[in-house]
Amino acid sequence: MKKRPFLLASVLLAGCFVFFLALAVTVASFVGQPTNLVIGDKIGIVEIYGVIADSKQVIEQLHDFRDNDSIKALVLRIDSPGGGVGPSQEIYDEVLALDTLKPIVVSMGSVAASGGYYVAAAAREIVANPGTITGSIGVIMEFANFQELLEKIGLSSVVVKSGAYKDIGSPTREMSIAEKEILQDLIDDVHSQFVSSVAEGRELDEQAVRSIADGRIFSGRKAMQLGLVDRMGNLQVAIDRAADLAGLEADPKVVYPPGKKPRFIDLFIEETLNRLHYALQKQRSVGLQYLWPGFD
Repeated sequence: MKKRPFLLASVLLAGCFVFFLALAVTVASFVGQPTNLVIGDKIGIVEIYGVIADSKQVIEQLHDFRDNDSIKALVLRIDSPGGGVGPSQEIYDEVLALDTLKPIVVSMGSVAASGGYYVAAAAREIVANPGTITGSIGVIMEFANFQELLEKIGLSSVVVKSGAYKDIGSPTREMSIAEKEILQDLIDDVHSQFVSSVAEGRELDEQAVRSIADGRIFSGRKAMQLGLVDRMGNLQVAIDRAADLAGLEADPKVVYPPGKKPRFIDLFIEETLNRLHYALQKQRSVGLQYLWPGFD
């Protein structure tokens, strides 16, 4: 008899836990928010929107899903014109490594060009819309030159440097032929890295990739004809394909990283900040870019 109060308390506690768990799942579903409280095997979705200026958040999300045993496959949703070479390469490497453990399918939105496509090439399969803008396999560096403007307003620049090329790309003077050759060699090298990565990730002949790696863009349908994309379809098609590769049943459960499903205002703010960051980068002339300039 003495144990009954403890038994009753345990039952009530368990009942409360189940009630609030069910309430959380129901509310999340009602307001359209994802939840990680879904029981059973799931598909994880990681999103890349706007200019790729940093890889930290995406890599953390990939690692979280990698370490979660209930996540059996991932969908990488990309809507990006590309961005910095370093961040694009870092995400590519993580996707390539993770895909050996769990299948990753890319879903391309409106645009997945340059660095956006670089990242996609590491996945097991790529799904694009027929009108998705993709490709733009190439590298770009842009420099502004204010020399004539400074001369008109009576300003001049004084530079003290340790070597002849330390101020290469300076906006206050013309670039020499030797400096252009140095930068062209750098761009050619990084471009070759891009071509090799696409060839490796897509299992294509490197010369075949090089023949179309002149910066041109393609529709999703044309990209599929060239072997850059596997199939046509939207996000749901990519989710269903990821489930199939993971051996899951149709209509799989889907989860996003905690608190990361974007609302419209979040996307608007993030895109504004990305554009501002990109504009500042262009003015400061920093870094190589896997970027489709049509984003401007």
